[in-house]
Amino acid sequence: MKTLVFYLSISIIAFQYIGAQSETKNYNEAYKLIEVWLDAQKDFDNLPGISAIVVKDQEVLWTGAFGYSNIEDQVSATSETLCSICSISKLFTSVAIMKLYDEGKLRLDDRIEDVLPWYNLKQQYATSGPITIRSLLTHSSGLPRQADVPYWTGPDFPFPKLEEVKSKLATQETLYPASTYWQYSNLALSLLGNIIEEISGVSYDEYVNEHILKPLRLKDTRTHLPKDLYGKQLAYGYSAVDRTKERSKVNFFEANNVTAAAGFSSNVLDLGRFASWQFRLLDAQDTEILKPSTLKNMHNVHWTDEDFGLTWGLGFSVYKGSDGSKWVGHGGSCPGYRSTLQLNPKTKMAYAAMINAGGTNPNRYTNGIHEILNKVETVKKEENTKVNLTDYTGYYSSQPWWSENYISEWNGKLVSVGLPSDNPAEAMTFYKHIEGDTFKRVRDNGELGEALQFVRGDKGEVIKMKSHQNYSTKIKK
Repeated sequence: MKTLVFYLSISIIAFQYIGAQSETKNYNEAYKLIEVWLDAQKDFDNLPGISAIVVKDQEVLWTGAFGYSNIEDQVSATSETLCSICSISKLFTSVAIMKLYDEGKLRLDDRIEDVLPWYNLKQQYATSGPITIRSLLTHSSGLPRQADVPYWTGPDFPFPKLEEVKSKLATQETLYPASTYWQYSNLALSLLGNIIEEISGVSYDEYVNEHILKPLRLKDTRTHLPKDLYGKQLAYGYSAVDRTKERSKVNFFEANNVTAAAGFSSNVLDLGRFASWQFRLLDAQDTEILKPSTLKNMHNVHWTDEDFGLTWGLGFSVYKGSDGSKWVGHGGSCPGYRSTLQLNPKTKMAYAAMINAGGTNPNRYTNGIHEILNKVETVKKEENTKVNLTDYTGYYSSQPWWSENYISEWNGKLVSVGLPSDNPAEAMTFYKHIEGDTFKRVRDNGELGEALQFVRGDKGEVIKMKSHQNYSTKIKK
């Protein structure tokens, strides 16, 4: 079952600006640390598999995958592994609606009953304003969160077909007057899918494929989960952990009439392409699927909750980083899958992650990736280091006090990161070479602190490190 916090995808994240990679900045050490951190988190968080991507405008800076898409058959996760992206589907539905808007076939302030003739859900507030397409896009319509079907309930997840939604609609009523409160609604976005069919005259699947997915060459993005690829390119979904720390395989599902809200599958490579299209369009002079001004309007705030704790655009979550910059995106959570897509329209940085398991927020991983990359901009390079830093890199056991420490190279220094870590950037400690096998911690103000000493074995290999008079043993390179 989805949680509200995840759907928002707007935990206030400490995203800071990462500039374009320049000749003076080398991100390879950061990418290596990202891989070490994600691989460790995969194990310590007991994830079956995770894949992620970093995009800068039209360029993929980094992508990686860890663990398995199918544990039973030991199928490794890759960047091409497909997962349900669940509520990220709503972004494609929103783009489709706004394409019809660009073509003059609907207006944002059209009432739902005027564009969807069979709509008959009871409005229980006589003084309510109209439920409009805009209010459906911003989750301010006052509609219930779900159609009157328990489709998030396992083990079989009975997603309704159109006729069942129609038959149940008259038995439901609004939760709030329209345009009064924010209430996340899969029903609202499902109805937008039905509106697309009514106005376009073709099926939802056909419209999205012909007008969005094919033009953007998103060959691995589908309006369904491809059953013929299940357990191969399409990852098995697994449950949240139980008390024994185990995860169970989740049954395959088909979203049926909830497709427009939660039915898509994709991989991180295609989500990266989807982000790059948005960055490209923001600077364009011509239409590419949408008019540039239309996408910019979708990224603008169209709804602010009454406590100012939440803002929403047209289909997009819109939120502010700690540096004041605007971020847009969406999260997804379906049975056995979690995903996130986050974009900064100003800096043109985007991050996506997919996990084939429930109970874990993927924003933790995209936030951590961003923070590690940001350290490249903030940590001064040490020139003329006179030792081979690779002698010291590797994993060191910190048991019983902590699980592991990883020592890596970073801008002519060593960096230590405790594993696991929910915030890898905060867990990074930097050391400057002093002499021999001795380093000293670099404090935040640039001054040097305590010593870190390495011990070599009979063959000259580093076997231990000593800090505060105590030792940690090197366990692997």
